Amino acid sequence: MVNVLIKIALLLLLILSGCATTSLPPITSSTFATLEEDEKGLWRRSEEEQRIINRSDLIYKDEELENYLNEIARKLAPPEVLNYIQFKVKVIKNPYLNAFSYPNGVIYVHTGILARMDNEAQLATLLGHEITHITHRHTVRTFRDIKNKTAFLATLQVSLAVFKDDIIRELVNILGMIGTIAAISGYSKKLETEADIEGFKLMLNAGYDPYEAPKLFFHLKKELEDEQIKEPFFFGTHPRLQERIQNYNSFLAQLQYPNATKNTEVFLQKTKNVILDNAFLDLKAGRFNMAKRGAEKYLSIKPDDAKAYYLLGEIHRQRGEKDDPEKAKENYEKAISLDPSFPDSYKGLGMIYYKQGEKALAKKYFELYLSVYPEAPDKAYIEEYLKTLQER
Repeated sequence: MVNVLIKIALLLLLILSGCATTSLPPITSSTFATLEEDEKGLWRRSEEEQRIINRSDLIYKDEELENYLNEIARKLAPPEVLNYIQFKVKVIKNPYLNAFSYPNGVIYVHTGILARMDNEAQLATLLGHEITHITHRHTVRTFRDIKNKTAFLATLQVSLAVFKDDIIRELVNILGMIGTIAAISGYSKKLETEADIEGFKLMLNAGYDPYEAPKLFFHLKKELEDEQIKEPFFFGTHPRLQERIQNYNSFLAQLQYPNATKNTEVFLQKTKNVILDNAFLDLKAGRFNMAKRGAEKYLSIKPDDAKAYYLLGEIHRQRGEKDDPEKAKENYEKAISLDPSFPDSYKGLGMIYYKQGEKALAKKYFELYLSVYPEAPDKAYIEEYLKTLQER
């Protein structure tokens, strides 16, 4: 990890040493034809970094969802730019609140931020922001700003100290130089404000409800405050979220605009699988309340899903607070009633009864688990529980 970050820092210093100006016009037919070598180099390096990310296990594979996200991105992008930049949106399996983009038009959105959005207008706000980073050449402008060397090196030092979570460390180890800047530190306040302003115009021009723009970041900010969680990435940091809210509220104060498209139902149908899968990632990260909210949000869309009730059972079982064991049992039993062939709820009940000393019930549910799932990868593990129960 340390060696990777040192290499990134050294490469950054080499690139910055030959650059001076940071004033650049947005991408157009004329500016695209005159890209300088350092910017072309960033595009090439972006492709190299993306190949590594795309080959990793981090990519969330859902073709229908990816097509939907790309459709919204193309709808937002200025038509003249589409001739020069092929925008592509991909999803990363990570429960933290983040999205980042590369200068060649590729945008990565975390499952965490997708799962917490309410509608397509909020998605358009996020994608409009990232598209502006691309069209307004924020990466090369940042790399040409020598003053950012110190800020970037400071970010690397913080990265070494902060990234202890396995889910975070996995992504940080894969991200290269450009991805590290875009995903972790974000850009300067000036460039982020520009991305807010121009991105807001994009979602407005596409017919989306502008009053949804600040709601995305307000929901995120409130959730972080309620959970008292410090997010490691740019979109999840409290000051950054507050800046987003203030920027969008300033734009809205100057508008007289009727409510427009939200596309709530379409958005929730397209993202419902992400909501549930991300709730499992939150559980894995020990974020019990966030996982519970995700499971409940998913059930509001698909109310008779056994896997979601199983997840609620797991959340209560693993959290282990007062009344959690009984709530876990209720959810496991609900999952079984909806789908008796879904095996994991039997195992969950077996674990609870085993812990409570209810030998007969523990044995019953462990045996049911193995009868429903005879090829279970943890079969030997469960058989050890059964052997212990038999000996007792």
